[in-house]
Amino acid sequence: MNLNLPNFYSIEKTDSHSQARAGILNTAHGRVLTPTFMAVGTQGAVKAVGPDDLKAVGSQIILSNTYHLYLRPGPEIIRLFGGLHRFMGWSGPILTDSGGYQVFSLSAIRKLTPEGVTFKSPYDGSQAFISPEKAVEIQNALGVDIMMCLDECTPYPATLAETEKSLNLTLDWARRCRETWDPGSGQALFGIVQGGFYPELRARAAEEIASLDFPGHALGGLALGEPAQERLLAVETARGKLPAEKPLYLMGLGTPEDLIQGVLRGADLFDCVIPTRNARNGQLITRRGRLNILNSRYKTDQNPPDPDCGCLACRSFSRSYLRHLHQNRDPLYLRLASVHNLYYYLELLAGLRQAILSGKTENYVRTFYAQNKTEID
Repeated sequence: MNLNLPNFYSIEKTDSHSQARAGILNTAHGRVLTPTFMAVGTQGAVKAVGPDDLKAVGSQIILSNTYHLYLRPGPEIIRLFGGLHRFMGWSGPILTDSGGYQVFSLSAIRKLTPEGVTFKSPYDGSQAFISPEKAVEIQNALGVDIMMCLDECTPYPATLAETEKSLNLTLDWARRCRETWDPGSGQALFGIVQGGFYPELRARAAEEIASLDFPGHALGGLALGEPAQERLLAVETARGKLPAEKPLYLMGLGTPEDLIQGVLRGADLFDCVIPTRNARNGQLITRRGRLNILNSRYKTDQNPPDPDCGCLACRSFSRSYLRHLHQNRDPLYLRLASVHNLYYYLELLAGLRQAILSGKTENYVRTFYAQNKTEID
C-alpha cells in the first residue's frame, strides 16, 4: 500500500482504561486531528452553513455523498473544476460515502445483482447504475481525500440468512473496489464492515476486510433502530478484529452519547445529520441537554442558547431572538442554529481528544454524563 502520503495515520496516545486514542490523519488537503466529527455536506454543501462558518466552528474534514453528486450535478461537471474542493469552495479534507446506504434508503425501486445496483433517481426518475468499480471511479473524479467502498446495507431487523447473503455481496464488492483503487493516487480507500447484528458475521466481515489491507476501515449498518446494546456489541466485535494501527470510522452515529461511547471503543471519525437536521427543527444541543427553541418559555429569554458556548449564536444572540427567527422562518435562524450544534459536536470531541492526551479521559466522560440531561426545558 502506497498512498504517496507519509504517515497517513498515526496514534499520539491511547487511553490506559479504554480503547480511546488521539491520532493524526494526514491527507493531501491537510491533517485531521482525531477523534473528530465530520459535518455532512451530502450534496456538496452543509445545509445553511458556508465554508467560513465550518472553519470557525473547528471543522477539519467534511463528508459528501457519491450517490447524490453522481446524480446531480454529475462527476463530469465537478471534474471541470478540478474536483469537489474547488467546486464547493472548501480547502480542507473531504470524505465521500460511496452511496450504498442511499441506494438502500432512498431508492424505492432498485435491482441488486453481483455486478452492482440499478436504481431510479429520486430527482427525475431516470435509471442509474453503480458498480463497485464505478463507485471508485466517481470518487476519483471528485478528487476527495478519503473514498468508501460500495457496500450493501441490511435493514434492522434482518434474518441471519438475509444478512449473510448481503455480507457476501459487500465483501465481493470490497475486493473489486480494492482492485480498482490506485494506491498512488493520494486518495485513501476505506473498507466497510457490515454483518448486521450477528456477532459471528461482524467478526468474519472485519477479518476479511482487514485482510484486504485498506488504509482505513469503517463500520456500516448501524443506527438503524437497533437497541444501543446491540449496536455497541457490533462495534466491539468488529473493533477486536481490525488492526488498531489504522483509522476507524463509525458511519452515521450521531448523538453526543454515541460519539463518546464510540471513542471509548477505538473510533476516530464520526458523521451524522443530527446536529444540522435537529437545528433546523428547533432543537439546540447544549452542555446541559437539548433545548427546544420553540418552547414558549423562551419568548422573552435574554440568555444565550448556552452560556458556556463560544459559537457565533451564543456570543451574539438570545434565545428569544432565535425563537423569533425560527417563527418567522428567517434563513438566519438556520445558519445560527446549525453553527451552534456543529460547534458543540466539534468542541465535544476536541475536548475528549485533549483529555486523552492529558490522561484525563475518565474525568472528561464522567463530567459529560453528569452535566448532560435529555431535556432542559
